[in-house]
Amino acid sequence: MKICELAKALELDVVALPSPDTEVSGCYIGDLLSHVMTRAENGNVWITIMTNINTVAVASFSGVSAITVAEGLEIPCDVISAANEHKVNILRSKLTAFETALRIGHLMSK
Repeated sequence: MKICELAKALELDVVALPSPDTEVSGCYIGDLLSHVMTRAENGNVWITIMTNINTVAVASFSGVSAITVAEGLEIPCDVISAANEHKVNILRSKLTAFETALRIGHLMSK
């Protein structure tokens, strides 16, 4: 499944989508950046409540398909600009990280 398809199916807010055809392989939930860098897998949707500029670097390094910010948190303009520049997709969910992960898992199991 492509990240653009996942975003549409789950009605996630598209914040930055410079690479809409990126494939999704699963998801990883985490807010400790060092853990995300060493544990998230290529193609995972990374679900977090972190909204600082460092998330873009971590997402790029780890090869996740998108950062998905949970709980409807606002994402600063500099983070959005960096995401577009570095081809990192950012989505936003109004749900908690757990609820978002459940919906992703359910969708991917079909």
